[in-house]
Amino acid sequence: MPVLLMKKRILVVEDEDKLRRVIELQLSSAGFEVDKAATAEEGLKIVDRADLVLTDLRLPGMTGLELLALIRRQNAQVPVVVMTAFGSIETAVESMKAGATDFLLKPFSLDHLMQVVNKALEVRALRDENRKLKEELGRRYEFDNIIGRSPPMQEIFATIERVGPTRATVLLAGESGVGKDLIARAIHFHSPRRDRPLVKINCNAIPENLMESELFGYEKGAFTGAQTSKPGKFEQADTGTVFLDEIGDVPAAIQVKLLRILQEREFERLGSNQTRHIDVRVVAATNQDLRTALEQGTFREDLYYRLNVVPLNIPPLRERKVDIPFLANHFVHKLAPDTGCRVESITDAAIEKLMSYHWPGNVRELENVIERSLVMCTGTALDATDIKLENAPRPRPQSDSHFLPEGMSLDQYEQDIIREALRRADGNKSQAARL
Repeated sequence: MPVLLMKKRILVVEDEDKLRRVIELQLSSAGFEVDKAATAEEGLKIVDRADLVLTDLRLPGMTGLELLALIRRQNAQVPVVVMTAFGSIETAVESMKAGATDFLLKPFSLDHLMQVVNKALEVRALRDENRKLKEELGRRYEFDNIIGRSPPMQEIFATIERVGPTRATVLLAGESGVGKDLIARAIHFHSPRRDRPLVKINCNAIPENLMESELFGYEKGAFTGAQTSKPGKFEQADTGTVFLDEIGDVPAAIQVKLLRILQEREFERLGSNQTRHIDVRVVAATNQDLRTALEQGTFREDLYYRLNVVPLNIPPLRERKVDIPFLANHFVHKLAPDTGCRVESITDAAIEKLMSYHWPGNVRELENVIERSLVMCTGTALDATDIKLENAPRPRPQSDSHFLPEGMSLDQYEQDIIREALRRADGNKSQAARL
C-alpha cells in the first residue's frame, strides 16, 4: 500500500501561522492526519502519537534542535524532518548529527515537501519491517516454538542451552522430518554468533563433481567456465555457523577437506595455493547410522570423531507421542490463517486419531497432515473425520525371525522396503540404493 494511503499522522511544529496552515492543508489533501503546534513545548505533549515530525529549527522558547534531542530520547523510531530559513551546511550537519531524518531549506515548494515526507515515511516503514522480521526470526527458534514437552525433548532443550554459547561441533542424528534443521538453527541463535551468517549446506543436493567448488570456492580459470573467482559456502559463513545437512552423503575426497576445516580452520580454493583461514562453528546432521558407514568404509573414522563432539539424537515422533497434542494445536494456529479456513481449534477425537498413527514421516508429516486437513475442513473445529492420513507401512517390529510378515508376499515386502528407502532418502535414488 502506498504511503499516502496509510493515514499516517504528522506533527507540524511551526510558529509562523500562515506557513503552518499551508503545510496542514497540503498534508491533509494528500491523505495524512495532521497535528499542529506553534511551540516545541506544545508539540512535546502530542509527539507520542506522531508517525513523523516536521519542525522548524527557530522556535520561541525551546529550539527545534532541543525538541529533536528530546524526541530522540522519548521515541528513537519516529522520523524528524527539520525546516529553517537560515540554512547552511553547518546547520544541516548539526541537525543530522542530532538525529534528523532530512532537512528542508525555506522557502521550499510543496512538491519538494511531499517528496521529503514520503521518503522519510518509507524509510521508517522499511526499518519497522526489518525490526519486526528480526524479532520474528528470533522468536521462531525459541524453545517455546520448538514444541516438545516429552522428557527426550526437554533433554535436547537443555543441551542446546549448554552447547549454544560454545564453539563445540554438534552432530544431530535422527530420521527425516524430526526437526534437525530447526534444532540446528536454535543452536545458532542461542550462540554469540546469532547476528552472523548461518549457511546451510545440503550435502546430498550438490553433485559430487561440484561439491568442492561449492564448499570451498574457486579461482578464475580453475576450470572451464570459471570466468571470475567465487567464494565458497565456508567463506560465506566466516564468523558464523555452517550447517552440514546429510553429512553422511559427503564423498571421501571431500571428507578429507572437511576434516582439515574442523582441525585447522583453513582451506584453499579450487585452483589456488593460497591458504585461507576462517572462523566457523560447524553443526552437522544425518539420518544415517554413521557407525555402520564406518564399518563399511564409506565414512572416515577421524572425521566422525571430529563431528561427534556433542552428539544429539532427536527421537522420532512415534517415540514421543505425548508431544502430538501440543504440536497439532501449534500447527492449527500457525497454518489456519494462511489456508484461509475458519478453523479455530482441534477436537479430542482428532487428537486421538493422530495419536493412534505411527508417523513414519515424523513432525514434517504431521504438519503436512494438519495443513491438508485445514484446507478440506468446512467447520470451525478440526474433527477426526477431517484428518486424512496416508496408509504408509508401519515400522517392522524387531524380531529374530527372518520370515515375511504374515499375509504379505515377497513382492509386496520388497516394494515396501524400496518405498521406505526412497522416503528416507527424500527421493534420492542413489542414497535409497545405499540404504
